[in-house]
Amino acid sequence: MKKSIGKFIYFIFGWKLSALGDKTEYGHSVMVAAPHTSNWDFLFALAGFWILELDVRYFIKDNYTKSVVGFLFKWTGALGVNREARNNLVQHTIDLLNEHDQMVILVPAEGTRKKVDKWRKGFYHIAKGANVPISMGFLDYEKKIGGVAGAFWPTDDEEADFQVLQDTYKQYTGKYPENYNEQIY
Repeated sequence: MKKSIGKFIYFIFGWKLSALGDKTEYGHSVMVAAPHTSNWDFLFALAGFWILELDVRYFIKDNYTKSVVGFLFKWTGALGVNREARNNLVQHTIDLLNEHDQMVILVPAEGTRKKVDKWRKGFYHIAKGANVPISMGFLDYEKKIGGVAGAFWPTDDEEADFQVLQDTYKQYTGKYPENYNEQIY
């Protein structure tokens, strides 16, 4: 049912899906979501995941998952997070990935839809700690294409790994390009 909903959403809005690389590799990964500049990203990213039949989880403020419609957010893969509490989200996510053979943890590395000076690096530490690849999810509003631009295994050269991400994401345009920082490291 989710796959049909995803296809319908992409059809109605005139979007296409592009998935490069091996699904078995990015099907168990930490996926960077960029550029992240609009609330519409949620709809198109989710539809793309459903079309690809990926088991996706994403973090959201826990007041969404505890609300009256919280069951809907959980159905879509939401993991409620209390941002006021001190918790080890990186270790919790590593444990979650280690408990599943196939699961994608979606992380908007910018951490917000607003322009930031640099990306947060939690996704990188999660991927290294769980020994899973980093996959590159994208939405290109200019071309109306969403998907996965491939995956790579993080190395011991963090700067070089972030250069791979920066080079990959240069080709995609967010809904509000002025809110995206191409300099991610």
